Amino acid sequence: MLLKQTTVVSILSLLSLTLAAPFEHHKHFRHAKRDADADVVTVTVQQNQNFYEQSSSDPAAAPSSSAFNEYQYQPQAASSSASYGPVYSSAAPAGNNGYQGASSATTAQSSSAPSSSSAPSPGDGSVGSYAQQGKGITYSPYSNNGACKSSSEIQADMATLSSFSVIRIYAPDCSVVSAMLSSMGSNQQIFAGLYYMESLETDVQTLAEQVTSSSRGWDAIYAVAVGNEWVNSGAYDAGTVVSAVSKGRSLLSSKGFNGKVVTVDTVPAYQSNPSLCEASDFAAVNQHAFWNGNTAPEDSGSFIQNSVSSMKSLCNKDVLICETGWPTQGSTFGSQGVPGTSQQLAAVKSIAEAVGESVIFFTTFNDPWKQPGAYGVEQYWGLFD
Repeated sequence: MLLKQTTVVSILSLLSLTLAAPFEHHKHFRHAKRDADADVVTVTVQQNQNFYEQSSSDPAAAPSSSAFNEYQYQPQAASSSASYGPVYSSAAPAGNNGYQGASSATTAQSSSAPSSSSAPSPGDGSVGSYAQQGKGITYSPYSNNGACKSSSEIQADMATLSSFSVIRIYAPDCSVVSAMLSSMGSNQQIFAGLYYMESLETDVQTLAEQVTSSSRGWDAIYAVAVGNEWVNSGAYDAGTVVSAVSKGRSLLSSKGFNGKVVTVDTVPAYQSNPSLCEASDFAAVNQHAFWNGNTAPEDSGSFIQNSVSSMKSLCNKDVLICETGWPTQGSTFGSQGVPGTSQQLAAVKSIAEAVGESVIFFTTFNDPWKQPGAYGVEQYWGLFD
């Protein structure tokens, strides 16, 4: 079907990157907490006069870059029983964005937790050594079965991450902030997250209590993210997210934090909703070359670099890629999205060398507690396994 060029929204001319290939069927948005079956609503983005509607069940059959780019919102399942994960806030409802599972007071058995190791030496050629050239890395404080790790286990993990200047977490559950601040170096900071809109006030309080009990206080916090891919997931519209960011900023200020506050979402979500730029103190986006499907691992650096340039043009603010990486196991996505350890190494090396200071790598360890996802890759993004 053809659409008239006059229907193109002017801001979408910035899709010079999204761009080199049709945008992915983004099934990666609940990295931090859990996965669940989702209804899919397709949102199309026009790149030229041709229209192609990608099947939600076959994202690999995407059109060439001459057709429309698109992304798909995936509303979260209404039932928390769809999958398992830890619960970090007593205020989080069972359903919608909340779920019930292991209490945050539950400690993991040491046999079920990923083993920690010392930090790799810079320049040793390992994927971890290349990841250390990035701005930071993401971390989730869960054992293999989804229960919270103990404080001592989290502290041991921080030894592995001692070379990273920023460590991104998605929520203040498991007393993770307290455990991290008791073992991190004075030159390291936490990129904190508030995961649930419904319990925003409670979770700001939880975060503040852990931060202010540390001798470093709010100086240890690099930034705070209100939400992770809320727009891309279809959980909330942009207007609702913008309001939540404003509320979160006000709540944080009342607790003594006057640093940077953002909402993290995907590149196309920001491009279709520039109000996210205005709400955030810097452009905070997740971007994975793997989910593009047409980008080889060794070309991931240029792909991410193009994303950064595109977002700078759109938002006229500093840009931080808040997740990027490559899975080591699972099924192939598109023509170039091939999971594997050598592919992960090539991708991380390429990204680190091209635009390392603008990215936070995903993620510290594999996540066996997650659902595998349609392509079987969701559990296998760990850089230190």
